[in-house]
Amino acid sequence: MKTVRLRAAAKINLYLEILGVRPDNFHELVMVLQSIDLADTVTLRAAPTTGVRCSHPLVPTDRTNLALRAVEVLQKHTGIDEGVEIVIEKRIPVASGLAGGSTDAAAVLVGLNALWDLGLTQGQLQSLGAQIGSDIPFCVIGGTALAMGRGEVLSALPALQGVYLVLAKIADLQVSTAWAYQTYRREHLGAVAAPRARTSALLSAVASREVARIAPLLHNDLERAVLPAHPQVSALRERLAVAGALGAMMSGSGPSVFGLASDRAHAEAICAALAEDPSLELFVCQTQQAGILFAESQPSSLQISHE
Repeated sequence: MKTVRLRAAAKINLYLEILGVRPDNFHELVMVLQSIDLADTVTLRAAPTTGVRCSHPLVPTDRTNLALRAVEVLQKHTGIDEGVEIVIEKRIPVASGLAGGSTDAAAVLVGLNALWDLGLTQGQLQSLGAQIGSDIPFCVIGGTALAMGRGEVLSALPALQGVYLVLAKIADLQVSTAWAYQTYRREHLGAVAAPRARTSALLSAVASREVARIAPLLHNDLERAVLPAHPQVSALRERLAVAGALGAMMSGSGPSVFGLASDRAHAEAICAALAEDPSLELFVCQTQQAGILFAESQPSSLQISHE
């Protein structure tokens, strides 16, 4: 095998609560994570040296790219010193709270396990991913999961398959994850939090697979840091609600916002209500039960283009 091609799914946060600061200076989190069918395509080819190319100008090609760090971690673990060319076709918006860099790194771990015939288990790949970034263990498996610790302690939840949503992002706005958490820590940590019982209610709603029950229970502590600094994100969240979303919330550290829909026609109607705004990137997506897939086809999510 000389080449592998994978689809690396984005994730959204249905729930994100910050419990405190850990001794290792990471944040103690409770999250409900969900894969969606918006995906990057990652191609790995055997090469004399290791390098990364990407179609998006904001994606770094040096060691700050998590995909390159995934290669290094795998080489160190296995003792293999073979090179690999990584080609990333970006569809997931950059710095948007959707784990785009993390899912690309997860695809490298999964893909090199096949390309190099390593025979590593899913659990081993997740452990290696946790050395690079907190979202990577989830991205390796995807689906629907409760995440605790700094995000790497995962428990599978009943599959939330085929739920439609509209994903919206202001095209020229990126938010630093580090900034969002630091701002929350400085300004809000220690304040009165959302009732913890809300987590149990959301888990029950997810188990029921009833979008109407899930929608009012969406929660993200990081909105308290990001929305005041970026009121246009708050306005976009409100626009999704006005357009008919059952529930709308910022994903992760933002600035992407998603709105849940009852079915595809409902999602497309919500999307159409925002489609004339050229400042937005818009996608109609579905939840899915995989993080990384070997595939030749393009992701099935529908993007509204203004080109």
